[in-house]
Amino acid sequence: MKNEYDNEQFFAAYAQMPRSVDGLKSAGEWHQLRPLFPPLDGKRVLDLGCGYGWHCSFSVERGAVQVLGIDVSEKMIRKAQARNADRRIQYQVCGIEDYAYPENGWDCVVSNLALHYIRDLEPLFCNVHRTLTPGGTFLFNIEHPVFTAGVGQDWMYHADGTPQCWPIDDYFVPGARNTHFLGCDVTKQHHTLTQILMGLLNNGFALEAVEEAQPAQEMLHLPGMRDELRRPMMLLVKSVTRK
Repeated sequence: MKNEYDNEQFFAAYAQMPRSVDGLKSAGEWHQLRPLFPPLDGKRVLDLGCGYGWHCSFSVERGAVQVLGIDVSEKMIRKAQARNADRRIQYQVCGIEDYAYPENGWDCVVSNLALHYIRDLEPLFCNVHRTLTPGGTFLFNIEHPVFTAGVGQDWMYHADGTPQCWPIDDYFVPGARNTHFLGCDVTKQHHTLTQILMGLLNNGFALEAVEEAQPAQEMLHLPGMRDELRRPMMLLVKSVTRK
């Protein structure tokens, strides 16, 4: 998997994003994702694409006794170790597709805004199912198919520069989509809603919640935030292994 996050220019720009500076409270989807976490007291948590480690830290705050955060980016892991260290948390430089996924190794697997970099979700879903204990939770936030199918992942604009509409093309054609994000060319992977949800069902999961992220009311005053109500950017899914 190509790793833009170790690009100096990209990482410097990412470090300036509100969610990088202030953590979960500045993540527009957090007010919806937080209630989906299962009880974590005494549990073991695996974070796929942990980034700065915000969800690892949240997990130990909720009582998790062991947390492993993996990320393909060495820069992300170093930042996580500096900002969200705890004796119960381990961080490892490792790609999501490269992790061993030990059988019955974890009670909860979480992933936030990382799976849209994975080309083939089905093998990953199979691996996550294997590594979860019976009844374990797989909770993830992925870029919404409407967003990843966006042409260049950008608005069409009026002459005055305001967003006109969000164009979509080749929705039913999965695969690589090139976009310009944080000043860099970035490749993401488009998956249809059917691929995501049926991929879970076909690999032994039961769906508990499916939500399309909307910004919290208290964030609507921020620049561009009201436009986030015009099309979904993120898809939140909570699933459990069938016993």
